[in-house]
Amino acid sequence: MTRAPARLLAVAAALALMPGAVQAGVAEDRAALASLQADDLRLQSIGWRLATGNAAFCDAVPAIGLLLQDMTNYARPARMRAAAGIAGDIAVEAAVPGSPAALAGLAANHEIVALDGQPMANLPAAPANDWRRLAGLHDVIDAALKRDGAVRIAWRGPDGAVREATIAGVPACPTRFELLDGGGRALADGKRVVFGRKFAGFGLAEDEIAAATAHEFAHNLLAHRAWLTGRRSARNIRVTEREADRLMPWLLANAGYEPAAAVRFFRKWGPGNDGWIFRAPTHDGWDERAASVAGELAQIAALAAAGAPADWRTHFRRDSTAR
Repeated sequence: MTRAPARLLAVAAALALMPGAVQAGVAEDRAALASLQADDLRLQSIGWRLATGNAAFCDAVPAIGLLLQDMTNYARPARMRAAAGIAGDIAVEAAVPGSPAALAGLAANHEIVALDGQPMANLPAAPANDWRRLAGLHDVIDAALKRDGAVRIAWRGPDGAVREATIAGVPACPTRFELLDGGGRALADGKRVVFGRKFAGFGLAEDEIAAATAHEFAHNLLAHRAWLTGRRSARNIRVTEREADRLMPWLLANAGYEPAAAVRFFRKWGPGNDGWIFRAPTHDGWDERAASVAGELAQIAALAAAGAPADWRTHFRRDSTAR
């Protein structure tokens, strides 16, 4: 994904004009990077809870809770290397607290020296604003975890010392959670859940942001993109949207969030964002969506009262597979 925080681009012209502007520019870059990393960590942490909490009910794979950054993703790579305090291009963007990556000692701006025996110094060059090299590095991690259940990573901390560890994964539902610096869309493509950084729901409480994340995650877990192949229509898209809505509280329950947060999300986000008379025919109104979600809560509560998890693979009613 492309990383080019708008504030970073605005500083460049001023650097040659303002006294002390070089120092001010570095501070501005560091602040922008720290803000982006904080937003990334929030989404990664929510996604991690959802993915690991529901691992018993999906085709789980090993994961370590690590998100990397590639300085070539930025419009001005050299400035971002300086902001991160690294010499190379590849570093940690976020390591989810409590995840295997974080427990191994990885943290934001630790420079990655090698992944699965592959030195980062040997990576082919990549142009500014390119995202493919970073995606390939995450593929390297996923392939090692799938093959061995663990991945060997070497990194350099702020003290300059190089550390190396073989980090074992824990079961998680396979989806990457990504934040794009710009726009307010939310989408799922079968393998990723992607949010624009300006998504309107990000101002809500964490469990309500988790509800929005769970909706997109549900699309991937229920393989909606594949199901719609050859049968895409407004009517069928609406079936998948309703199904993703109804799965939200199940996913939240297994992740340790309150299932009713999904209802609260629609009640808070909906009135200003669902389009009203301009709403696409692929989605119900926010009040209908809230009511649909609320209809799932009694079954989830009954399972919890019986000491059972919210086993959506067994108990959730599918609509998309019946058409």
